[in-house]
Amino acid sequence: MQKLDNYRVVVNFWDDIEKRIFDLDEILNIIDEKKDKEVFQDAKERLQILEKTFIEHEFEALMSGKYDSASAIMAIHSGAGGVDAQDWSEMVLRMYLRYAENHKYKVEVVNMSKGEEAGIKSVTFSVSGTFAYGHLKNEAGVHRLVRLSPFNSDNLRQTSFALVEVLPEIESDDEVKISDDDLKIDTFRASGAGGQHVNKTDSAVRITHLSTKTVVECQNERSQSQNKESAMKVLKAKLYKLQQEKEDAEKKELRGEYTSAEWGNQIRSYVLHPYKLVKDHRTGVETVDPEKVLEGDIDRFIEARLKGVVSREDRK
Repeated sequence: MQKLDNYRVVVNFWDDIEKRIFDLDEILNIIDEKKDKEVFQDAKERLQILEKTFIEHEFEALMSGKYDSASAIMAIHSGAGGVDAQDWSEMVLRMYLRYAENHKYKVEVVNMSKGEEAGIKSVTFSVSGTFAYGHLKNEAGVHRLVRLSPFNSDNLRQTSFALVEVLPEIESDDEVKISDDDLKIDTFRASGAGGQHVNKTDSAVRITHLSTKTVVECQNERSQSQNKESAMKVLKAKLYKLQQEKEDAEKKELRGEYTSAEWGNQIRSYVLHPYKLVKDHRTGVETVDPEKVLEGDIDRFIEARLKGVVSREDRK
């Protein structure tokens, strides 16, 4: 039913686009530009809106992956850089929250580990909406920040890293088989800010998948059952990823390819000093307005990746 609803949204949208084009074509064929100036101007404005709407949605036609239409589960982990990296991870989280807000996606934080001094060590959150995973899947990778450190008394230039994971939300139980005997479920008291909002029950949930040693936690919801449900969604997505990675590794081994298990090179650099630049190393797309990017304006990078734009470095 979910798949049917997703298809219905897409089909209805393009049917509406076709109808609006037909209506505009009819109007433009019967009016005289010189005599009906107001009508012509109105049609022109409607055409501009239609063109903008078309461009915003044309990328959905490029999303033919199995889970491209699904919601996404994202995780951000602070890397090398200490407190600066934790602060950078929080900035990356804010960037995606703004992006989701701009695209009318719903965001729910599943679990968050805050830094002792500032920022976050890690965070897991869901981004719900049609084609959320299709849009965000290529954001996975290492994001690098270069700036003057606000946490350094000498105000020295600092390089920090954050790792972004993007997984599809798996609705079907057929994709990932999980045996209850293979799960260890622990409950504990959720951490809070204190005062009247302190959680007085063991509502937080930690699930360990014994076979793969995969651990997920959720303490954002009020009830234990809701936290368990959210944690199972994340676990299912992580096990699906492990399953895909295993299959890919086996194929590469048969082809004689070598793969490294390390983080790898960054996919995008955000430079705030000594100059201002955000550059995607896979596509070569860049902008000198990092402030706008950090407020969620990342569509240019996402669209270039969806179009299959490859940088000169990658072609080499």
